[in-house]
Amino acid sequence: MDQKQIDEIAAAWASRKFGLVNEMKLKLEHVSANGVQIRMPFNPEFCADVEQTLLHGGILTALLDSAFGLVNFCAIPGLLTMATLDLRVDYLRPARSRADVIVLAKCYRETRHIAFDSGTVWFDGDETTEIARGAAAFALTRGDGAMFQSPL
Repeated sequence: MDQKQIDEIAAAWASRKFGLVNEMKLKLEHVSANGVQIRMPFNPEFCADVEQTLLHGGILTALLDSAFGLVNFCAIPGLLTMATLDLRVDYLRPARSRADVIVLAKCYRETRHIAFDSGTVWFDGDETTEIARGAAAFALTRGDGAMFQSPL
C-alpha cells in the first residue's frame, strides 16, 4: 500500500467519526503503514475529578482502541473489517494534566486472521513520561476491496 492510499484511508477514517470518538475531536498528526500518531485535545468533560485535571481511564482506553483500528487499516492491505479480541491497558501513572493527549500506535505483527498492536500515551510537552501503554489483538476479515476504498 502506498502513502497516497494510506492518506485516503486516514481521511475517510477521520470523516466517519461518531459518538464518543466524535466528542474526542481526534486530530491525525502522522499516518503511515509503520504507525499513527493522534492528538486528543484536552476536554474537561473527560475528567474524573472536581478539579478537572484527571482523565478517566476509559477515555484513554477508547483512544488506544481507535488508534489501533486506524493503524490496522493503514498497515494491512485489503482489510475489510476487524473486531477487538483483546485489549489491555496498563495505566502507568495518574493522567493528571490539562494538556492535550498524544497516542502513538503500531501494528507490530499480523497473521492471516489476527493483528497485534501496541501503543503508548503521553501528554503533549511531556513525551518522556508515558501515561499508559496498551496492547491489543484484532480478528481480521480480508477481501478484494478495503472498507475505506468505497465512497462513504
